[in-house]
Amino acid sequence: MTDRSAAERAPGPAPIEPMASFAPDLFRGRVAVVTGGGTGIGRRTAVGFASYGAHVVVAGRTESSLQETVEEIAALDNGARGLAVPTNIRAVDEVERLRARVLEQHGRVDFLVNNAGGQFPAAPGTISDNGWRSVVDLNLNGTWNMVNRFTGPMIEAKYGAIVNVVHIFSFDRGAPMFVHSGAARAGVVSLTRTMAPYLAHHGVTINAIAPGTIATAGMQEKEMGELGYTEASWAERFEQLGPMRRMGTAEETAATILFLCSPAARYISGAAIVADGAESQANWLLPFEPGTT
Repeated sequence: MTDRSAAERAPGPAPIEPMASFAPDLFRGRVAVVTGGGTGIGRRTAVGFASYGAHVVVAGRTESSLQETVEEIAALDNGARGLAVPTNIRAVDEVERLRARVLEQHGRVDFLVNNAGGQFPAAPGTISDNGWRSVVDLNLNGTWNMVNRFTGPMIEAKYGAIVNVVHIFSFDRGAPMFVHSGAARAGVVSLTRTMAPYLAHHGVTINAIAPGTIATAGMQEKEMGELGYTEASWAERFEQLGPMRRMGTAEETAATILFLCSPAARYISGAAIVADGAESQANWLLPFEPGTT
């Protein structure tokens, strides 16, 4: 057997950052609204839109984190503007104030990313009635409140794209750590698919993206941290057992969201895009002991 040449044995090209995949000024002059825009996937999505020229309104419950996102947008120094509007998406009156503020500031809305949501890991038998209703209200009703209030301006403009962020526990295999959130987000997937043909007639697309386990501070602090895992210990489990030997990144998820809002995706609507590094085709990495109810 002959030895390969040095060129053949050389490593491949350096990987390209996910957010470097699009044309400059792709979203110049457009307006994006991103809920849960203060941290994690939401922040990376908001800054991603702005880096390609869009004006971005970030909504969420913590004003200080929203302002940090706006400051990061301002630091781009490319003419894109950021606006923070504290909003509880479960409250219809606050969602309507958000819509009014967006239209007052920009006169239009082109993209809506429903990223706000949350859950806590728990075995089904340990979830209280209040815990169940709170998670369903946030993830399902909150998403509906946003879609219901923001489709009107898009329909009038005959243009728009909506992306609903769910997770891989929304589908056939169920949600072993999040029965409440899995049920709610399965409802969001159905909402997405049901709304698609209605909105398509008016030039508006609506899709869902289902990330796998993404390495964000929120995931660590509010989910795995509550179960006693450190960031390093949970990451180690994925290195050992995950299909890609790592968790996903917020930047990778945000890049897929931007794609769904780009001209390349104008014929995609009613889809639920799974972006999980094949996690849903492998064994779940469960934190509960066998037999837990």
